[in-house]
Amino acid sequence: MKTTVIFLAAMLMATPAVADTYLGKLSDNPYRSDSTANAYGQYGSEYSPDSINNPYGAGSEFRSDSPNNPYGEGWSIYSDDDG
Repeated sequence: MKTTVIFLAAMLMATPAVADTYLGKLSDNPYRSDSTANAYGQYGSEYSPDSINNPYGAGSEFRSDSPNNPYGEGWSIYSDDDG
């Protein structure tokens, strides 16, 4: 248990902050390259560190800036003309 906690803490400290970083388009389009719904794209893949769908990356429930952390600050969402 102690090893797991130390590893998790080290992993979270080594993970770059996502504030002010583009993390994809919040979209349900699985074909758009920057969509969070594209399972093979940078922002939708469960293996990408930039993806909301990665429980160990940007989507971690333990990160203070993750939208999956109910006690965290979440992400800023910006609108564009593209809809």
